[in-house]
Amino acid sequence: MTSEVIASTSSKARQLNAEEIAEIEHEMTLYPDKKAVGLEALKIVQKHQGWVSDESLLGIAKYLDLPAADLEGVATFFNLVFRQPVGDNVILFCDSVSCWIMGCENMKSHIKDTLGIDYGETTEDGKFTLIPVPCLGDCDRAPVMMVGEELHRNLTPDSIDEIVKNVRSK
Repeated sequence: MTSEVIASTSSKARQLNAEEIAEIEHEMTLYPDKKAVGLEALKIVQKHQGWVSDESLLGIAKYLDLPAADLEGVATFFNLVFRQPVGDNVILFCDSVSCWIMGCENMKSHIKDTLGIDYGETTEDGKFTLIPVPCLGDCDRAPVMMVGEELHRNLTPDSIDEIVKNVRSK
């Protein structure tokens, strides 16, 4: 979000809802100043909205009385703050050295063939978005990925098919 975009959309700030405000207020009791709450506020809005739109970012900035550009810097630094819509199930696919050695490229190709998406894309039905991450911290069980909050280890084409089938049936 450039300063021009921020200026032209400042009147489009989304009003945070009561739940978001209550959770942000709680976080404010845990931090020394409002600026420190920025990341938590972004995560709270994302939890409720699914992602952080420009209007939501502006609403947070207005609520916390912070420059929108500062908040945008935080949002774009952390790759798990989604600044565009994502699918119902975000696949965090580990592409670390350990996963690469254990065949993650083959697993990524299988996901791409199965779901028809590449990194940063969402399936047509809106069920899945595929995002690379540098490490999920389970190197001894590589290759690994997370779907939502569930970690899947020792991936194979068959296990990926089962994961996709189970998620789609929910």
